[in-house]
Amino acid sequence: NQLRSNMNRYLPAEWHPQEAIQLTWPHSGTDWAETLEEVTRCYIGMAREIALRQKLWIVTPQPQRVRALLEGELPGKALANIEYFRIPSNDTWARDHAFITLLREDGARELLDFRFNAWGGKFEASLDNAINREFYNQNFAHDPEHNLYVSQLDFELEGGSIESDGEGTILTTAQCNLNDNRRTPSQASSAEEAIGGELCRRLSAKRILWLHHGGLERDDTDAHIDTLARFAPNDTIVYGEGCPEMLEELRSFRTLQGKPYRLIAVPPYYANFLIMNTAVLLPFYEDEAENLRAKEALQTAFPDREIIGIDCRILLTQNGSLHCCTMQYPRPLPSPSHKGRE
Repeated sequence: NQLRSNMNRYLPAEWHPQEAIQLTWPHSGTDWAETLEEVTRCYIGMAREIALRQKLWIVTPQPQRVRALLEGELPGKALANIEYFRIPSNDTWARDHAFITLLREDGARELLDFRFNAWGGKFEASLDNAINREFYNQNFAHDPEHNLYVSQLDFELEGGSIESDGEGTILTTAQCNLNDNRRTPSQASSAEEAIGGELCRRLSAKRILWLHHGGLERDDTDAHIDTLARFAPNDTIVYGEGCPEMLEELRSFRTLQGKPYRLIAVPPYYANFLIMNTAVLLPFYEDEAENLRAKEALQTAFPDREIIGIDCRILLTQNGSLHCCTMQYPRPLPSPSHKGRE
């Protein structure tokens, strides 16, 4: 799946310096209706830890209501970092319906709007699929020269299904991105090389690493990579334990320089963490010993960042977790002369 990358644009790693993080807030019209109070507490926790450290963009059909709620919960330092955008939504999984952002060496960002139809048409998602166009109009259209809206609505791709190392390698799963519920019949019958080539072209990547094993129970996403294995700095992959076949695949992968990756294990469901500028938000669940073990593993992978646990037990009831709720927006490269990566 080797393609020559267009070096004028690339998909940065999640640890690239970020401008902001997006949350799409839960409301009574989402699947959270019966547990709205509990999931809102989880979102308040995420909002607090994000906004204390960097900008937070909240998409919601009820901005005044969410603002009033957070003003009663968050310190002034955090509130000053939050912007609200009145946009209707079906659900809350920003990782999958939000923009995927490419950076260009001329200092511009390409905001790629892929089709989102709720993981192959499993749920109603027409409002979520329309969020990006309106979000662009409210948040980016004032500077179109440096924030380019790029329609990719002819192709379904969810942010949780891909991992980038910022060097041209994309990690994904065959179960998701070769699934015939996301591809047209002609695409579904294509080999990995054909679909990998399409992903490379659209994401300006050099190659795709396909994972064929793994997956969690009750997974609407058809094995999103962000529940299984995640890139980290210094040629590292953090992976969820429990699948020997997946581990063997990860051991067989090589960097572009031909070296094996450093592999760091976390318990199942803990790979769904969010990398921020100075911290990593880690989902916590019921088992305190597992929480501690995951936190220690993440500290090894991110020694320069604070590891912060967020109680995400409620998110598991809808088959998602922390990373699924968020989407980062990388800062543009500082100048046209910048040639580095990360």
